[in-house]
Amino acid sequence: MGAQLRVYKRRIKSVSATKKITKAMEMIAASRIVKAQRQVAASTPYASELTRAVTAVATGSNTKHALTTEVEKPVRAAVLLVTSDRGLAGGYSSNAIKEAERLGERLRAEGKEVVTYVVGRKGVAYYGFRERPVAQSWTGFTDSPTYADAKRVAGPLIDAVQLETAEGGVDELHIVYTEFVSMMTQNPVGNRLLPLSLEKAPAEAEATPGRILPLYDFEPSAEGVLDALLPRYVESRIYNALLQAAASEHAARRRAMKSATDNAEELIKSLKRLANAARQADITQEISEIVGGASALADATAGSDK
Repeated sequence: MGAQLRVYKRRIKSVSATKKITKAMEMIAASRIVKAQRQVAASTPYASELTRAVTAVATGSNTKHALTTEVEKPVRAAVLLVTSDRGLAGGYSSNAIKEAERLGERLRAEGKEVVTYVVGRKGVAYYGFRERPVAQSWTGFTDSPTYADAKRVAGPLIDAVQLETAEGGVDELHIVYTEFVSMMTQNPVGNRLLPLSLEKAPAEAEATPGRILPLYDFEPSAEGVLDALLPRYVESRIYNALLQAAASEHAARRRAMKSATDNAEELIKSLKRLANAARQADITQEISEIVGGASALADATAGSDK
């Protein structure tokens, strides 16, 4: 029983050390969520207003721009998948990958070839392990992205959209990331960034009877304005998606580490009960041996007296 007690003590010590690590990671993730939430709140209005500006230019002119005009028969679509660089975040990355897989299946069912771009080591490892092609990947900034990172990611995607399909370009651009809803809820979503959907503009006009639509003059031209605005639009949407994903990653990691800490506490309690039982068994056995020895000595003494 003494050996078993030592085993329980070693396991309690090991689990207690693990609990300290998971508790520290939980606190770090909780502190980073606040910063990530502030960044999301700061970037969302800019991205929304820039989207409205691009929509206004596109609907206020008759110019058919390559980034706002849908191809009649699209043959190739780019999908940007945002995952994490590090693990210990529960199902955060796997849920985003599953959403990207569903989107890819839908696009292929529509007869489109899917070109995959990946952000985060988890996504890169997933496609690398399965030997599936990735057009380009980026790693090292998923937990704290900057606008420069978003611009670096957006560059090749904008070039692919502007390139002719026959030369290896794409007709559509989609992004899959995890949307931050709350500390407990993060949803993987897939959105189409390009071509820009202009369906909301007529609906808003019809919803306000008698509304006078604004007239726009573009300098030097509507096409020139779109050339300048649309790259900024893609960069801002990708930046907002990276920030949403970062906040979701920290929230998922905090939740996973809290669950690990709680499980460690329960395991420590269980091991302590087993250790106490083993200690009690040792004490009982020692008492039994002492009583048995004393009884045998008393019997031996009584026999010698006779």
